[in-house]
Amino acid sequence: MKRYMRTTDDVLEMLDRAFPSTGGADWWDRFYGDRERDVPFFVEKADENLVAHLDKGPIRPEGRALDLGCGPGRNALHLAARGFDVDAVDLSATAVAWGKERAAAAAADVRFHQGDIFDVQLPYDTYDVVYDSGCLHHLPPHRRISYLALLDRVLAPGGYFGLVCFAAGAMGSEASDEELYRSGDLEGGIAFATDELRHIFDELEEVEIRPMAAQGEGSATYGVPFLLTALFRRPEPDPRSPR
Repeated sequence: MKRYMRTTDDVLEMLDRAFPSTGGADWWDRFYGDRERDVPFFVEKADENLVAHLDKGPIRPEGRALDLGCGPGRNALHLAARGFDVDAVDLSATAVAWGKERAAAAAADVRFHQGDIFDVQLPYDTYDVVYDSGCLHHLPPHRRISYLALLDRVLAPGGYFGLVCFAAGAMGSEASDEELYRSGDLEGGIAFATDELRHIFDELEEVEIRPMAAQGEGSATYGVPFLLTALFRRPEPDPRSPR
């Protein structure tokens, strides 16, 4: 059928095909298949920014948490250990299996889901914390539309959205969105600058945007200097607003 396009999803799926080299589930299964690879985030440590926000505020360790692109579950396990009811999603069945092994070893109660973050069936409608460490920067630009729609759907009013992504000037592609479509290649992941995150998430309240603090090998938390961290809060409805 030549004239099939009639919905926004049709357009998004067509644009997905503009990036044939972007890793799908099979690619990520191979990536996570060798656990001995020298990959910094294979460690069993939570992100230093997440730990700091739980230790010092403003995130209170209670309620429900959703980990997007959870990988082997290091942040999901920490959220569970801090008292959250946790769902964790990853495209890779291999990563999810590894996360389940880690959770069993730690006696951590985490529900792992293998699937696309945009289509996965979750047990709750909304979450008090939505966390993403390394998922957004592997999405093609048009999927930010899907990502924002997902946040709008699952982030509870007053809830917090935490993000870790490649930092412009440190790691990742700095090609413009238009250039990425011309090349058909995400070049290993997209780098973001502070003002770009503010623009993308302008309907959320900015709490903090800063470089990730580098952590030594003996540190209890994970931190590398080529990443950018952000924390946003979804405003609560104004009770004085007409309904």
